[in-house]
Amino acid sequence: MKIIDAHHHFWDPDLNYHPWLRDEPLIPFRYGDYSSIRTRFMHEEYDLVSADWEIVANVTMEGEWDPADPTGEAIWMQKVADSTGKPAAHVAQAWLDKNDLDEVLSTLANLPIVKSVRHKPRFNASPGGPPGGMTDPYFKAGYKALAKSNLMFDLQTPWWHLCEVKSMADMAPEVPIILNHTGLPSDRSAEGLAGWYEALKDFAQIPQTFIKISGLGVPGKPWSLADNRDIIRRAIDIFSPDRSMFASNFPVDGLCGDFNTIFSGFDTATNDYSNEERQSLFSGTASEVYGIKML
Repeated sequence: MKIIDAHHHFWDPDLNYHPWLRDEPLIPFRYGDYSSIRTRFMHEEYDLVSADWEIVANVTMEGEWDPADPTGEAIWMQKVADSTGKPAAHVAQAWLDKNDLDEVLSTLANLPIVKSVRHKPRFNASPGGPPGGMTDPYFKAGYKALAKSNLMFDLQTPWWHLCEVKSMADMAPEVPIILNHTGLPSDRSAEGLAGWYEALKDFAQIPQTFIKISGLGVPGKPWSLADNRDIIRRAIDIFSPDRSMFASNFPVDGLCGDFNTIFSGFDTATNDYSNEERQSLFSGTASEVYGIKML
């Protein structure tokens, strides 16, 4: 199975400033202690952990680089791609509510590997509470500006904020929205999973949306197919293989399981799907969405 890993990171905290990877104390993180990933993870490290799989292309995700240098990571990543051939595409940092957004988008749009941007909107720690960041008028205005840049939007938000997406998406229906980490189904109670499922179904009604199936770790537990099989299949059933893609989220998801465990889980969870469906999930959807030519 040829694989396009649709979401992972390259970073070198000794060379570049990522506040959450360099500063003390550590920030609160959904997987708990992340001290083990505060080290270099570039194509050599990635090739080592993924050696048992046929990775034909990579999509790197912004790693919360210093916000005072909003285009630095993307420019650096373009240089990495030019010298190593990896990644094939990159999702860049862009703060949609900042005054310099037009300048940032102009720079990003002229970097060949940058296909999309991410700005994690403000969110509540649990369902309920006030509206999140996607309702902010400055955030919405920034999102609308993406339509002029020909860039997409990678969205990372908990499932209980997905109800806020439609009013934003309607402002620029031509901008594809790629939901990161399966909508973050971290609450594995029956009530939590029911809420996630209904929110995902409603979100999928927005025609320009796609989903990355990744980020399925459960704090304090190793990654297992038993914990994640139903979530994987429900997400695919909602979106279809043509709008779904698998991703490792390495090195972050390495806090929960090794690369082989995670991709073996994706493989086993879909072993009764057709070859065409599996091709879409493992490479085809990512190829189409991020404009990556398959060799």
